[in-house]
Amino acid sequence: MNMILLFFFLSLISQVRSEPILTVNPKTLSKSGDSVHIQWSGIESPSKLDWLGLYSPPDSPHHNFIGYKFLSSSSSTWESGAGSISLPLTFLRSNYTFRIFRWTESEVNPEIHDQDHNPLPGTKHLLAESETVGFELGRGPEQIHLALTGREGEMRVMFVAEDPEERHVRYGEKEGEWEGDVAVARVERYEREDMCHAPANESVGWRDPGWIFDAVMSGLKGGVKYYYQVGSESKGWSTTRSFVSWDKSSNETIAFLFGDMGTATPYLTFSRTQDESISTIKWILRDLEALGDKPTFISHIGDISYARGYSWLWDEFFNLIEPVASKVPYHVCIGNHEYDWPSQPWKPDWANSIYGTDGGGECGVPYSLRFNMPGNSSEPTGTHAPATRNLYYSFDMGPVHFVYMSTETNFLQGSSQYDFLKHDLESVDRMKTPFVVVQGHRPMYTTSFESRDAPLREKMLEHLEPLFVKNNVNLALWGHVHRYERFCPLKNFTCGSMGQKGKDWEALPVHVVIGMAGQDWQPTWEPRPDHPHDPVYPQPKRSLYRTGEFGYTRLIATKEKLTLSFVGNHDGEVHDMVEILASGQVLNGGDDNNGKVGAVHKVDDVTRYSFSHYVWGGSVLVLGGFVGYVLGFVSHARRQIATERGWTSLKTEER
Repeated sequence: MNMILLFFFLSLISQVRSEPILTVNPKTLSKSGDSVHIQWSGIESPSKLDWLGLYSPPDSPHHNFIGYKFLSSSSSTWESGAGSISLPLTFLRSNYTFRIFRWTESEVNPEIHDQDHNPLPGTKHLLAESETVGFELGRGPEQIHLALTGREGEMRVMFVAEDPEERHVRYGEKEGEWEGDVAVARVERYEREDMCHAPANESVGWRDPGWIFDAVMSGLKGGVKYYYQVGSESKGWSTTRSFVSWDKSSNETIAFLFGDMGTATPYLTFSRTQDESISTIKWILRDLEALGDKPTFISHIGDISYARGYSWLWDEFFNLIEPVASKVPYHVCIGNHEYDWPSQPWKPDWANSIYGTDGGGECGVPYSLRFNMPGNSSEPTGTHAPATRNLYYSFDMGPVHFVYMSTETNFLQGSSQYDFLKHDLESVDRMKTPFVVVQGHRPMYTTSFESRDAPLREKMLEHLEPLFVKNNVNLALWGHVHRYERFCPLKNFTCGSMGQKGKDWEALPVHVVIGMAGQDWQPTWEPRPDHPHDPVYPQPKRSLYRTGEFGYTRLIATKEKLTLSFVGNHDGEVHDMVEILASGQVLNGGDDNNGKVGAVHKVDDVTRYSFSHYVWGGSVLVLGGFVGYVLGFVSHARRQIATERGWTSLKTEER
C-alpha cells in the first residue's frame, strides 16, 4: 500500500514539474515601445510550430490574437522546452496577456490563412498563459502628430488617450514656460458599429481606438521654434516636443513626400506589415535634424497604415511616425486601403473591377477621424458611418501651392471635387507661389503592369489632365504603385520639349510615382504588347527613371527653382533628381539629355547647403538616437519575422 502511495505521489510531482510555465517581466510598462521580457519552460517534446500569442484585451478569445511568434524562431534554446524573448508593446487602452499553443502539422488548415496565404496558427492546444502586463497611469497621451490648418499663425496637434476627460495643449517659445498659452482639445471617437465590413466590424479586427483629441495652437509668430506638451494635470502630460511654425513670408519650401508606407510590427499578424517603413522614417528624421530650425512638412499620399480592418495597426503606425510627426506637420490624402469597400457610394460601372475590399471594411472612418486636414471636404458614406473627410484641399507653403485630391471618390467633371480642383488651380497667384504641386493616390501615368486600374487612368486623362496642363501644374505626384518612376514633361503620353538645343520648350506637368516608402508588394513592369508573357519589360521613352528601390522624395523650392530628389533607403543618398524653373521649364531629366535618359545632374546649391553640410556632420548622432527610439522598437524582431514568412528581399532595379 505504501509503495502504491509513493508511486502516486511521485507521479503527481512529475506532472507538476512538466507543466509549462510562462512568465513576464516587468508587469507594468512606462510607455508604448517599452519591452516586456517573456520566459517559458517545461514544454515537453517541443515542436517547430509551437507559438506565442499576444492578446489585448486579456480576455480575448484564442483566435482573436493581436499577433504571434513561433518559439522556434524566437529563442535559440527552444528545443530544450525553455526560452525567452523580449517584445516591445504598444498601448492599446487595455492590458496584454501571452499564451503558448501547441500546433501540429496535421492540424494545419490552408483554408485559414493570412494575407500572404500562410496558414494561421491553430489554438486547439493551450499550453500556458501569462499574467497580465499593463501600462503606467498618468504618463500623458500618445500618438502625437501635427498638421497645418491653412491659416497663418496656427498649428494643429492631435493625440490619443484612453478616456474622454478634458485635455489641453500648452505651448511657448521657451521650454517649460507656457505663459498662459493653453488650448482645450476637442475630442471624438468612432465605434465598431461605424465600420462597414469585415474584418473592421468583427471581433477579430476591432479593438478600442481610444479617444482622439484635436487642438489648435494659435497666435504663433512665423518661423519661430515653439515647445509644447499635451495632456492634463490629472491625467499627466506628454514629454515636451517642439516644432517650427509656418512662415508665410518665407521664400523657401522644404517637404518630404512619399506614398504607401505602412508600419512595422515585432510580430506576425493577420495582415502584411511593412518593414521598410522603419528605414523611411529613419532617413527622414536624419534630414529633419540636419535642417535645424527650418519649417518643413511631410506628405503621405495614400495607403497610410495598411491596417485594412485590424485596428491596432493604426496604433502601431502612429507610434512609428511620432518622432517625426510631432516635430513637423504630417499631411495625407486618402488611398484605396483607407477607403474601398463593396458598397461605397461612388462606384460607376467602369470602376467595378477597381474599387473592391481594399479598405478592410474601414470605409474611411479611422482615416477621417485620426487626421484633420485643411478645408472641409467630405462625402457621405451612405451608411451609419460618419462622412469621409480629408478628401481634397490645398495650402501654400513658401513659393509652392500644394493641392491634394482623392482618386477613390468622384473626380469627374460635374463633381464637387472637380469643381474644387478647377477653381483652386485657376485661382493660384503665380507671383506669390510660382510652383503648383498636385498629389493623389492612384497614378495618372505608370509603366507598371497595373491593367486593373486602366479604366480609372483613362478617366483621369480625360477629366484631369486638361485641367493640369491648362493651369500649368509643375509636378503631379502619385502613389499606389510601390515603385519610384519619373516621367518627362508629359501630355497625352507624349514628351514635351525642354527647350534644349535651341528648341522651344513647353510648360507641361512632370508626373512622378512615389509609392515606394514601405509596402513591398511589387507588380512587374509592363511587358511588350506582342510578347505579354515574356519577362522582358522595355522602358518607354516617356519613363525617364524607374526603380524598385524603397525610399522617399525631398522637395526644395525657392522663388526661382524647384528641385525634387529621390532618396534611396539602402544608403540614404540621392539617386534621381529633376529641376523645374518658375517659368515651368524643366532643366534636366527630359528627352534632350544627349541620349542619356534620366540623367542625374549635380545637386544644386540649395540642396547641398540644406542637407549635405549638416547630414555629414550630424548623422551619426541622429541615427544613433533614432535607433534607440524606433529600431529598438521593432527591427530586432523583424529579421526573425522575415525568416518565418519566407520572404525574399527585393533586388534594386535601376535603369
